[in-house]
Amino acid sequence: MFRNLTRKLTRTHLRPQIRAASGGKDIRFGANARQSMLAGVNKIADAVQVTLGPKGRNVAIEQSYGPPKITKDGVTVAKNIEFQDSWENIGAQLVRSVASKTNDTAGDGTTTATVLARAIFSEGCKAVAAGINPMELKKGIDAAVTLVMNHLKSSAEPVVDKDSILKVGTISANNEKSIGKMIADAMEKVGAEGVISVQDGKSFTDSLEVVEGMKFDRGFISPFFVTNARKQIAEFEKPVLLFCDKKISAAQGFIRLIEECHQAGYPLVVIAEDVEGEALQTMIVNRLRLGLKICAVKAPGFGDNRKNNLKDMAILTGGTVISEEAGMKLEDITLGELGKCGKITITKDDTVILDGSGDQKNVEDRILQIREQITQTDSTYEREKLEERLAKLTGGVAVIKVGGGSEVEVNEKKDRVTDALNATKAAVEEGVVIGGGLALLYASNILNDVQVENNDQRMGVQIVQRAIQIPASAIIQNSGKEGMVLVGKMLDKLGETSNRCGYDAATDQWCDMFEHGILDPVKVCRTALMDAASVASMMTTTEAIITDIPKADPPMPAGGAPGMGGMGGMG
Repeated sequence: MFRNLTRKLTRTHLRPQIRAASGGKDIRFGANARQSMLAGVNKIADAVQVTLGPKGRNVAIEQSYGPPKITKDGVTVAKNIEFQDSWENIGAQLVRSVASKTNDTAGDGTTTATVLARAIFSEGCKAVAAGINPMELKKGIDAAVTLVMNHLKSSAEPVVDKDSILKVGTISANNEKSIGKMIADAMEKVGAEGVISVQDGKSFTDSLEVVEGMKFDRGFISPFFVTNARKQIAEFEKPVLLFCDKKISAAQGFIRLIEECHQAGYPLVVIAEDVEGEALQTMIVNRLRLGLKICAVKAPGFGDNRKNNLKDMAILTGGTVISEEAGMKLEDITLGELGKCGKITITKDDTVILDGSGDQKNVEDRILQIREQITQTDSTYEREKLEERLAKLTGGVAVIKVGGGSEVEVNEKKDRVTDALNATKAAVEEGVVIGGGLALLYASNILNDVQVENNDQRMGVQIVQRAIQIPASAIIQNSGKEGMVLVGKMLDKLGETSNRCGYDAATDQWCDMFEHGILDPVKVCRTALMDAASVASMMTTTEAIITDIPKADPPMPAGGAPGMGGMGGMG
């Protein structure tokens, strides 16, 4: 009897207690679920939307370390938002993914993408609540987005001159012409495929540094190789370059090569995984006692990336990489297998190779090979490394150094410079359309007569038609005017004036947007709409949400810590 009672108590009491301790799951259905998500979407969109347009405001973000960050970059704002309420947080994180995806693809337009996602999802929730089939609604949304994207591509004007690049860079940097000019200068000098990086400056003003030739971030192994003590650099005219993908430690066979270079009158620069032991001692002794022009540098990168960099350098200079995998030995190398260049400059941190003597056809073949690898890779990290290698072989590297009076100011400006740089690259790729949100606004007219299968799909088309008018309205609203009123006026005037004309929120006037340099890259507009519609339409079809129930903290034991009994003998 007692055994049966014990089993019954175990089933009815102990097991539910164990399940409660695990937290469990909570589920919401239908309109209640979508409204919970919409609350989070509205909060994140409101925070991001204030940054939109030439008169958009900044957002201050508390950080776990250092001073608060002040920024006007939509994706930075979105990435720092997370809500305690799980239902709201699901909506916010989905919209955050829209901003991140747009940023990864186009590098700009993240605020527009967030605003569009909110507009589509908000209207979608109303439509589903009114009895519209969400799956048919999604088909209508997808059809409308495809039409608008094709219209944007057909309306694009190519960016072929420095003036167009200047205009795109300026408008994307919140109308700061100095930033637009720096980006235009950088792209002119290194080309569309050159690498342009943004770094913290060391002064109050912005500056542009352009490095011609091939530069990599490795310097001399020992300061004994310095040829200019005042500048602390090693500089050689018309040197020969030895490339090796392994460590060089033995002096045997290496001394012969040093002697041959000395007799022929060539400075020798060794670029290898590392130079150590007897080999390094031999080089330093010959440098100090005999005054030989000689230097050792570590090869840049790691693993396969190091081997690829060495191969690039060898092709650029007409040399050969000594590799054990290819059956080559250092003892067998001849002067004819060494690379040559016009000049090499080596500091303790980096090396610049100028005027490589490699066969131009081999260099072009290598460039085509790297371009093909860029199109095939799915890894962001690998793509960045390939683009760096391509830039070193084609144009060069430019560095924009952002100055300011404080760390907060520099970080805020860096965000704008990075956005402007990404927008400019996107403009060069696919061309530009009128800016200020007007390209999407005017595209709403082409959705008036779209042929669809049923009324539910028609509602999806109408949702996109209303949503793509919101960015222009938000830009005007942020400038202190009534957004929807001016949007209505622009749509009314569209038949009377050119589709290049519109309202400039920065100067509060009607103008030709192209002439005033108010342009948006097609890639940015297209990507923002595509990413926003993709996620928002999927959210509209959501019928249930599952979240974790937060675990309750165990109650603190009464009467102090466990194991602390009373004071015996105290009466």
